[in-house]
Amino acid sequence: MSAPAAKDQPATKTAPDMLFPNRIPVFLLSGFLGSGKSTLLNAFLNDPAVRDTAIIINEFGDVPVDHLLIRQGETAIQQVSTGCLCCVGTTNLQQTLSDLKTAADSGRTHGFSRVIVEMSGLGDPAPLVNALTSGTRPDSPLQDEDQRAVFYLAGVVTLFDVVAGVNSVEHHFEAVKQIAFADRIVLTKTDLAQNSNPSFDSFPLIRDLRTLNAGAEVFDRCTADLAALFEPRPYATVERGEDVVGWLALESALAQDPGHGATPVTANPAARHGTGIRTFSLVRDFPLSGDRLQRFLTLLQGSAGQRLLRVKGIVATADAPNEPMIIHTVQQVLSAPVRLPAWPDADRRTRLVFITDGIDPEPVKELFSAVIDSEPSSFTKFLKSAAGDFVAAFSQAFSTLSRLSRRSK
Repeated sequence: MSAPAAKDQPATKTAPDMLFPNRIPVFLLSGFLGSGKSTLLNAFLNDPAVRDTAIIINEFGDVPVDHLLIRQGETAIQQVSTGCLCCVGTTNLQQTLSDLKTAADSGRTHGFSRVIVEMSGLGDPAPLVNALTSGTRPDSPLQDEDQRAVFYLAGVVTLFDVVAGVNSVEHHFEAVKQIAFADRIVLTKTDLAQNSNPSFDSFPLIRDLRTLNAGAEVFDRCTADLAALFEPRPYATVERGEDVVGWLALESALAQDPGHGATPVTANPAARHGTGIRTFSLVRDFPLSGDRLQRFLTLLQGSAGQRLLRVKGIVATADAPNEPMIIHTVQQVLSAPVRLPAWPDADRRTRLVFITDGIDPEPVKELFSAVIDSEPSSFTKFLKSAAGDFVAAFSQAFSTLSRLSRRSK
């Protein structure tokens, strides 16, 4: 692959004590669904020099699984799974930061010198950037004086998946805003792109990204110095461009509107992420057949296509129930499952989280039941409950599904 047209290292950094003495830097880690945030975090935390890092994980879904994908060790991890932080308001972020500091001060968890907030893949950075920078702007004072005295925004790192990222930017405004707010952009999966297409060249992608954000430094995940990505530095919203300044002003105006405070426009994720975005979960108490799980994912991907934004989860399989499998699917790309040597917590149930665009959860649940549970499900009812080309896709797959299900019994 041609070397990216990007700087090898971040610009000369400003010493933390020259920025905000005695304050803890907070970094936002963003990137659309499946861009590789958890993978990057794990690689970053493998460096003993940065284990004094606290992680806040925000999930878009009712069944939390992302915290299971991050190495625990001495890392303080707090989880926010009440919905996107950008949708439920920044109070959750402020409370979580306060809880982290209190836990460290009381000795209930390890101390930390930086915080990384792993945003939901559908997260809009604007509300969080406002909350973390308002303490330094006279026009929008931070409501929580304690937070202003302890924490400050030290950088926004956004991951861009070179395999699926172009489609994400074209169809999801959140992906555009994530790029626009970044002061560091990291290209991910360049190795996969190179393997599938030896002539892959990142220069056109970088050129297009610079039309969205001319000031951010761009790095290749395969060669980037991860520690340098999370070194404290001045984060100036004005340097991100007029669009960013305008989005922040809009968020501030909405937050100060009494009507908005009483009935927040963003309380409903559809108000920010679009009416078609859905998240739902499937949970099973018993180990699954690995072969049947693969069939289910293959059928679902073939039928839903790009509307299947994300599938992630932890699975107990019948052949190795004590060694769970981590599942990652991004649109039509199914990553190779990863086996863990042991369960990361006491909960040994299979938990799969789906994030979709314009897909009714019920047909997906019925398909899962038909393939995994071998129930004599009524496919007439199943097909009637689906819609549009989803019906045609599942109709075409039905004969294959039936044959495979009979063969597996």
